[in-house]
Amino acid sequence: MNAIVRKDEAPEANMLTHSAVTPHDLLRIAIESNADLDRLERLMDLQDRYDANQARKAFFDGMTEFKKAAPEILKRKQVSFGSGDKKTEYMHATLFDVCDAIVADLAERGFTHRWKTKQADAKIAVTCIITHKLGHSEETTLESGADQSGGKNSIQAIASAVQYLERYTLLAGVGLTTKDMDDDGRKAAAQFIIEPQGQEIIALIESTKTNLPDFLKYMGVTEVMSILAKDYDKAILALKAKEAANKKKAAEKKA
Repeated sequence: MNAIVRKDEAPEANMLTHSAVTPHDLLRIAIESNADLDRLERLMDLQDRYDANQARKAFFDGMTEFKKAAPEILKRKQVSFGSGDKKTEYMHATLFDVCDAIVADLAERGFTHRWKTKQADAKIAVTCIITHKLGHSEETTLESGADQSGGKNSIQAIASAVQYLERYTLLAGVGLTTKDMDDDGRKAAAQFIIEPQGQEIIALIESTKTNLPDFLKYMGVTEVMSILAKDYDKAILALKAKEAANKKKAAEKKA
């Protein structure tokens, strides 16, 4: 009879003998039994460590599921600068290509990502932080100097290095790499403007004080390097017209 009474007096404890006991359960029971503060603090610390471990497991379980059906990321952007023996030419995947290929799949599995950027001693460091919805995060950091290739100005050199590091820290964070394209893919990539053409367009945008979002909307793209090769002349003509209009206005003001 006494044994039956003891079970009735602690129904939660009796119920927990038939299932896995978690720190959440122990903390709830301690609160209901008016446990002292020291015991509650120890149980809360145990709960925090348990939650962190569960979040870490969920992170790696989710990443495993993502990797099972990881998308292909093709190198479809052509880079070309210099001439003669000093000419550099290669294909690579842009930051947009990488994000477009993987972000939606990551989000479906509870992941988000962001970057932190730091610049010191002529070095640019970018950290990609990938976070699971339960709270666990993993960080990947890479650093480099500014990208001075292709005659970039100082701001363009920094921006190019940041995009490069963002691209590769994200790829490293999810454990993926880009893939060379077959001939059909190379033909598709050749439809876009190349680096020197992009630099010329950017320089004209800056010198004419053209509103970049408006210009991209006019060209039907989201970034300058997504302009089609066949539309290169259209872009240059529009910017040259803006340049001529600016000069005319300046002359009229002087008059």
